[in-house]
Amino acid sequence: MTDQKRHILEARNYIRSKTSLKPDVAIILGTGIGGLAGEIKRAERIPYSEIPHFPVSSVLGHSGELVLGTLSGKKVVAMNGRSHFYEGYTMQQVTFPLRVMKYLGPKTLIVSNAVGGMNPFYRRGDVVMISDHINLMGDNPLIGPNDDSIGTRFPDMSEPYSRKLMDLADRVAIDLRIKIHRGVFVAVAGPNLETAAEYRFLRTIGADTVGMSTVPEVLVARHMGMKVLGFSIVSDMCLPDALEEASHIRIIKAAQKAEPNLTAVVKGVLRKL
Repeated sequence: MTDQKRHILEARNYIRSKTSLKPDVAIILGTGIGGLAGEIKRAERIPYSEIPHFPVSSVLGHSGELVLGTLSGKKVVAMNGRSHFYEGYTMQQVTFPLRVMKYLGPKTLIVSNAVGGMNPFYRRGDVVMISDHINLMGDNPLIGPNDDSIGTRFPDMSEPYSRKLMDLADRVAIDLRIKIHRGVFVAVAGPNLETAAEYRFLRTIGADTVGMSTVPEVLVARHMGMKVLGFSIVSDMCLPDALEEASHIRIIKAAQKAEPNLTAVVKGVLRKL
């Protein structure tokens, strides 16, 4: 058994010692949008610091706990906060919690984040469904020896985000009268925000939004055969010719203000899965 597999099983077994729930869906809650965790019923909460080999986030807006329970009639396991590459963790450490969640049973991942909006048709507070992504983080969590019992050496990325799940989310949003966009997300290493020239470049190569997470987790989810649905909240606008100074506090507040719409859509999707 590889060290990676052994660590996954040790973490999974610890979680199973705390709860008998077998989740159907995994959820990752990003910056400022952890309120959904509070709506999970009959919740068991396990701090990351207690779980073997789990990284612990040092970033404001990330609570750092695994929440297991029911949401909209589905059994879920949710990461209330995530760790990031820019904190000094390796890509393998950043994505380790997702591998553990997959070994708890879910075959579907719903992932969320707060992003800068570069598409001029977006506004702060808009919800964007991730239709595709570009990896500019300079690393990949799949680099290194591959354990074939966990996933294939060369995972296909022709459909990183499930078209079927995106269509379902569109129908849910229409029923709720919530406007959501579809857009391409680009991931960068951070932790600094981008310059005007960088935003112009990222827009030119086809990106609608930019952030510092999510892509590593999606790569690992696809490596393990999970279907993925991704959402972003536009927390600030990044138009190079009208760029305003941004701060992490402002980003969190903007994400929290827009969170009810994203929460409603995610709960609606879960009801119809």
